[in-house]
Amino acid sequence: MSEGWLALLQQALSLLFSLDPDVWSIISVSFSVSFAALLITLVPSMVLGFVLAFAHFPGKWFVTNLVQTLQSIPTVVIGLLVYLILTRNGPLGDLKWLFTQEGMILGQMLICAPVMIAMSQAAFTSVDRRAWETSRTLGASWAGAVWAVCRELRMPLLLAIVAAFSRILTEVGCSMMVGGNILNVTRNIPTAIALETSKGDFAQAIALGLVLLILALILNFALGSLRGKETPRSH
Repeated sequence: MSEGWLALLQQALSLLFSLDPDVWSIISVSFSVSFAALLITLVPSMVLGFVLAFAHFPGKWFVTNLVQTLQSIPTVVIGLLVYLILTRNGPLGDLKWLFTQEGMILGQMLICAPVMIAMSQAAFTSVDRRAWETSRTLGASWAGAVWAVCRELRMPLLLAIVAAFSRILTEVGCSMMVGGNILNVTRNIPTAIALETSKGDFAQAIALGLVLLILALILNFALGSLRGKETPRSH
């Protein structure tokens, strides 16, 4: 058994280091779609998190709880919603985004945004409001004051970004339903792992799993390094 697993690991590493076109096409689709979804939702989500933390308006409680609820919705349900929106008879059917990367980006945006909004709201709520008030008193613009607060909270906000990116990069349900798992078009790492495992092709599944594992290690070490550099400032 151990020799069999060793052989699979060797095959997986060979697929990665030999630049197997199918494997790297899957990796490329996965990262390009998830990065696009993250970048599009980043600023609006942070701004909404800031507004929910600092502003007082009718319906704030409802919006906050709606965001919390959206976080817990299974990705396959979001995939179903996006599928119905993008299908030929749906509201956005004319865009013809079903089974395309654009459709996958839309679905991942709906998954990413609630996570980033909720975590950024929690971060902004924890900051001393005097940082905002002082910036405004000194003549900073609204955007400048927000930037000053964001600089104070760079670690919690980075954690929010990493958490949101990890969630969309590893989700299966929405990508499978909206993207259709089409090779070289919409097949990403999670859907490929599910497909190849069901077919018994464990080498490719392991290769793609290693990519996610390496990414997780890099992100965790990078965040740990940043935390370490910030520790002396708190004393």
